[in-house]
Amino acid sequence: MPDAPLSPLPEAAPGAPAPPVGWWRRRLVAPLLALLRQGLAPEKLSLTVALGVVVGLVPMLGAITTVAGLLALRLRLNMAAIQLVSHMMTPLQLLLFVPLLRQGAHLLGNADEQALSLSQIRQLFAQDWRAALHLLWRAELGAMMLWLAASIPLATVLYFALLPLFRRMAANKAA
Repeated sequence: MPDAPLSPLPEAAPGAPAPPVGWWRRRLVAPLLALLRQGLAPEKLSLTVALGVVVGLVPMLGAITTVAGLLALRLRLNMAAIQLVSHMMTPLQLLLFVPLLRQGAHLLGNADEQALSLSQIRQLFAQDWRAALHLLWRAELGAMMLWLAASIPLATVLYFALLPLFRRMAANKAA
């Protein structure tokens, strides 16, 4: 008879009320623990989480799913895990989006990076949509350059910081 699948959350003792489980544990920690229980190597899981965080911060709206999927296929990573982690980064991506566009515009020579507020962009599209597209194209290109420059060290640091944690979790699972 096959073993019953392991629950990602600890079970409460009979008769005792179940402890409340927080959103963070229920939505992020429990799925990652379930992947470790399924036999995903700590090295692969660490790489998956590190790349998921980096991909989740891409300053191009709508690109997360495609980029994460391509990385997962190319590097043979767990597709569900990289998608989960990258989409968990969406609030931070949205928070960093306009500042990265401003810095990207400044990097590529736009002296008036303050023109990249939402109201200024709306006004520019209403007046001259070609100029708005040109400004946003250069800003997006600069933002992608900044993201790429920051993503390599960020992914490296995250990988090596998470690796001991996932190894310890895997060792606890085996014990």
